Amino acid sequence: MATTLELTVRKAEWTRPPRELVRAFEAFPVANIGDAMERLGLVDGNINPVWAGAHCVGSALTVLGAAGDNAAVIEALNYIEPGDIVVINGFGHEHRALVGEQLSQRFEAAGATGAVIDGYIRDRATITSIKFPVFARGTTPAGPFKNGPGVIGEPVAIGGIVCAAGDIVAADDDGVVVIPQARAAEILELVKAVAIHEAEMTAEITREYS
Repeated sequence: MATTLELTVRKAEWTRPPRELVRAFEAFPVANIGDAMERLGLVDGNINPVWAGAHCVGSALTVLGAAGDNAAVIEALNYIEPGDIVVINGFGHEHRALVGEQLSQRFEAAGATGAVIDGYIRDRATITSIKFPVFARGTTPAGPFKNGPGVIGEPVAIGGIVCAAGDIVAADDDGVVVIPQARAAEILELVKAVAIHEAEMTAEITREYS
């Protein structure tokens, strides 16, 4: 555990899941994954993609900061590994944007596959133009404070769901789901069965109406 500038990083206290396990979930929509988890683990529907068609899957790099303050988010740049999704508990704060074009571009350059923010963003047009997947509650032009405190690597609340560092996060046009790392292999098998069932129902509809 490291502490600096009122920021605490619990880097040694969690691990990322195998990359092949994370990537396996890319084949399935969030709705199917949610069904496989008995509709649990689905994030509050007010956290939406910043641009239509955004989708990502990755290992959660969790960040907790004071409402309207992104000092911890900036520090998290030092801990991103390829395949991470930056998951930020901003307490749903509406009056300060925690992420904008600069951080989005830095996230992408560091190898992050996306960002999920329980809070607001700005620079929607630029984020849309670079096609970096960002999911948030809304937009505001007001920038954040940068005073701290904050914590990186601890479990956070994101849209009413607990997300621990290293959990698998999937997000698409329908929303966001958190897959606990300890259950990821089991949930993967369940979502495969859900997908097969969905395909069978679609085929049945096609037969009935063709």
